[in-house]
Amino acid sequence: MPSADLAADHDHARCVADAVARMEACCAGKGLRLTALRRNVMRALAESHAPVGAYDIVEKLAASGEGAPPMSVYRALDFLVAEGLAHRIESRNAFLACAHPHEGDEVVVFLICERCGLTREVASHAVGRDLAWAARAAGFTPRQRVLEIAGLCARCREAGDGAPADATPSAG
Repeated sequence: MPSADLAADHDHARCVADAVARMEACCAGKGLRLTALRRNVMRALAESHAPVGAYDIVEKLAASGEGAPPMSVYRALDFLVAEGLAHRIESRNAFLACAHPHEGDEVVVFLICERCGLTREVASHAVGRDLAWAARAAGFTPRQRVLEIAGLCARCREAGDGAPADATPSAG
């Protein structure tokens, strides 16, 4: 189910179809095996604009009659991440379908709403350039170029007091 924060004109069916088509093209182009489970896991990720846990996917597949053991779902997720079709959101121990292919110097930035979980993927060449410079200066070779930024999406910020759902009021 798409998030309520998405634009009213967001074509979610198209969004899901595009993600699955991108996976199909990737597999065909690289001669990789496209299994029904990989397709179903990608569809489950693409149906949400918030990070999805592996066990949530297991439950969703079981509910739709496409059940799979957790280890098989994890292997499918590992495949999708390795091929750049999905991302692992470390702070949530969850996964998100990749919105678009990335160039080598890009840093992928995830803007994660702490209240509703909506996660937007944006890329930044400028951030990538600056981080690459800092890493080289430190003699460091990055393996992964991903940043996660927690905060509030526009809808949650407008609907509430602006504090994250898990924030506690300060004494004062």
